[in-house]
Amino acid sequence: MTRTNGTARLLGSAALALMLGAVAVKAETIKFWTTEEQPERLAKQQKLADDFKAETGIDVQVIPVNESELNTRATAAFAAGDLPDVIYTPISNVLPWTEAGILDVGAATDVVDKLDPKTFAPGALKMVETDGDYAAVPVDGWTQVILYRKDLFEKEGLQPPTNFANMKAAIKKLNNPPNMYGFVAATKVDDNYMSQVLEQIMLANGISPVGKDGFQPLDEKKTVEVLNFYKELAKASPPGDNYWKQSRELYFAGKAAMIMWSPFILDELAGLRDSAPPMIDGDPTSKALAHDTGFVTNLAGPENPNGASWADIRYFGITSDADTQAAEQFVDFSMNQGYGQTLSIAPEGKFPVRRGTDAESDKYVKLWSTLPVGVDRHAPLKDLYSEQVIGELTNGLDTAQRWGVNDGQLALASKMLNSQVINRVVRDFIDGNVSAEDAVKKMNDELSKIN
Repeated sequence: MTRTNGTARLLGSAALALMLGAVAVKAETIKFWTTEEQPERLAKQQKLADDFKAETGIDVQVIPVNESELNTRATAAFAAGDLPDVIYTPISNVLPWTEAGILDVGAATDVVDKLDPKTFAPGALKMVETDGDYAAVPVDGWTQVILYRKDLFEKEGLQPPTNFANMKAAIKKLNNPPNMYGFVAATKVDDNYMSQVLEQIMLANGISPVGKDGFQPLDEKKTVEVLNFYKELAKASPPGDNYWKQSRELYFAGKAAMIMWSPFILDELAGLRDSAPPMIDGDPTSKALAHDTGFVTNLAGPENPNGASWADIRYFGITSDADTQAAEQFVDFSMNQGYGQTLSIAPEGKFPVRRGTDAESDKYVKLWSTLPVGVDRHAPLKDLYSEQVIGELTNGLDTAQRWGVNDGQLALASKMLNSQVINRVVRDFIDGNVSAEDAVKKMNDELSKIN
């Protein structure tokens, strides 16, 4: 955290005034890198920067950076002593950048402390906690959701699909192909969708292939349970290679009881996007399916009753080259007066990780629910979904997890996922080519070779 150094405290008033004057000049302009580079999103960020300048006099240069180039550019800028003051970044960069010295942990912690950690979603802060401090400031995020036909579940007296047992019970009652599939399991090995679905289901049962020292063998008992569960999901799915597109199409056609998807489906589910219309009642603009859909963000397996949610969270990192005072002011503003503008960039995928303030604990959740979503038509989320749904979506961030984050091994976990080893072996097991126990051994053998 920023502390006044002993030498500075001994400076005479004249010298101190000169120093503060120099800081004020330096603070007139700061640089902000953002991965939200689409023109309409840049315009909203520029409006935020303009509002900040009007209040503080500090100019913010909003600089778009392609996400695939962000790490390379940050590393090069750090070597050259030319980092921007603030970077909007995915979670994957935060801890590696902290270890490399790119991020100023003290500055980020100052901002979180000022805003009050209790006003943030616990999972979002836990992901960047380091020695009691915070490596970056959580901005927004989304949790993967299980969408389910709430109307059909209620009709059959089924419990929401919050755990493996409830999902299996629903499949037993509702699976009736080809009219109704119980689930649409991801089975296309080379698609990232399968990786995300499997990571969440394995997290749900308390499984991770990494620990503090790197690779850790998958627990056989827990993993066999997941394999058998996923095989049941696959049996209740259409044959062939299924990925995100089939799951959405089948659900929108009223032919799937459950699917797993990102919240970017929220606007099209409510008939606001012509390219992906819900056709459950023949009307592509109908909100009927949105009304009949329930959402689950936290899934629990038999070995992990508390469950877990899979989340993608984004952060503001204040860099080691920053004008610290000005950078902290900008991040504070973006999470306070400007937070509505920050979230409005894409509300369906930017859940408020800061729920509210000390005075009004749900202030920003309420604000977020009023922000319009959609492509061909627009409407605020509160007009499309109930308060209960809004709460379920945002509360998923409380238990947000990803492999390797808490152990400082996110980079290794990402390599393991990108290798598609888990996808390939799971598909082999589904297809009956390998036993569950041998599948676990095969995954452990191949994953252990990745570094």
